[in-house]
Amino acid sequence: MTRTDVVIRLAACALVGLFGGVLAQHLTPNAGGNPLLGAAAATIFCAAFGRRRFDIGGALLWGTAYAFVVWLAVLGVTIGVHRGVAASALDSMRPAFPQLVADVVTLGIPTGLTFGIAGTLRSGVPGAPISIARALVGGGIAGIGGGWAFGKWMERIHYFPLIAGLVHSSSVTIGVTLHFAIAVTIGGTFGLLFQREIRGIGSSMSYGATYGALWWFVGPLTILPALTHHPIDWSASHASTIFGSLIGHVVYGLIVGVIYAVVDRAWRRLFYESDPLHRELVEGRFRTLSSLYWGSLGSIAGGIVFSAVMLSTGAFPRVAALVGGTSLAVGFGVHMIISALIGATYGIMFQYEAPNLSASLAWGLVYGAIWWFLGPLTLFPILLGGPFIWTNAVAGTQLPSLTGHLLYGAATALAFLALERRHAAWLAQNPRLATRALRRRRSLGTAAPAVWLFFVGLVVTLPVLLS
Repeated sequence: MTRTDVVIRLAACALVGLFGGVLAQHLTPNAGGNPLLGAAAATIFCAAFGRRRFDIGGALLWGTAYAFVVWLAVLGVTIGVHRGVAASALDSMRPAFPQLVADVVTLGIPTGLTFGIAGTLRSGVPGAPISIARALVGGGIAGIGGGWAFGKWMERIHYFPLIAGLVHSSSVTIGVTLHFAIAVTIGGTFGLLFQREIRGIGSSMSYGATYGALWWFVGPLTILPALTHHPIDWSASHASTIFGSLIGHVVYGLIVGVIYAVVDRAWRRLFYESDPLHRELVEGRFRTLSSLYWGSLGSIAGGIVFSAVMLSTGAFPRVAALVGGTSLAVGFGVHMIISALIGATYGIMFQYEAPNLSASLAWGLVYGAIWWFLGPLTLFPILLGGPFIWTNAVAGTQLPSLTGHLLYGAATALAFLALERRHAAWLAQNPRLATRALRRRRSLGTAAPAVWLFFVGLVVTLPVLLS
């Protein structure tokens, strides 16, 4: 990348940051938008990444992660000035929530997109070209699946008439139609933005959950009220009332990620790898069975760590109720069986994603956070015979479980890494397998660290902030 390219990027980012500050001031005064500070922050982002070449999706996620870090830095200064205890620190966080939304919507997203688009137009992006047909077909199918899951919650709270208000209607049928149209569109953009980034089901699911959370800021908090002629309200109190929509967007996104990865893999096998010249050397069933075994075995460490949290909160009787029991021993047994099943899926999904300590720890935290949304907030109430309730109040009661899920994910991932290392050393002895393993590893130029930072940061911050 030439010096001219860098200058063009810096100038474009500065203009976008300036406009974002003006937009934040216009949309809601309590967001504290400042055009000059916005221009400075956007310029710093582009200067920091300098000559790196991201595709548009990767740059988008780095931009949003950067916006989150900027918000945390400003929040830290604010709390430091107040010099308060934990309670006053939390009081300082809630008024700062509009600034978080402003940073994400008017700084992180436009700056990341500008950086990615400018770099792509000027210098291109290394790697295989994007298959538009593969992205749109896979993303569209995934969007339907994610939209169906999200729609179950929307149907329960009578949300479809509000969606129909986008076209000045109150019809449920029109609302459902618009919902699936939006779901398919977002799924298609997911495929276009992240096709190069995805290495397997695990990364696709994680990118999808992050992308879904990002759309919560853009959609229900910003675009939906604007298009339905309601005032845009970025306050913490308003966000609390639509916290269920955040959970729905995350669940939608992770389902989109899983389905897209499966469809994308099937597409490549059918239309690309059917040619023997394009077929990769594979390790056969041994690798899959080994990953299942290592993941299940690694989950013992995660399950035991999680058990300490469950024991302190008295959660074992509720777990035992899944099989009609009430005792602590039955609850512990059921918990360890569930832990083994989840650990096995970690082994399959992330077997090529986490070759070192830092990556394993990060993906484990992401996976644990994802299962907090899927487990106690969604599947567990259903298995007990009741409805799932996506509210900030319920999420607040499950904060100890969030801690347990994060610890479980981290411990399971690290144990899996330790068990897998001997096999990785054996692979390195085969030049073809070693080359393929190296190709599957993520370079520093990918957006995986941005996913780790933004998604885990939001999951830890928002339930506390909005409860």
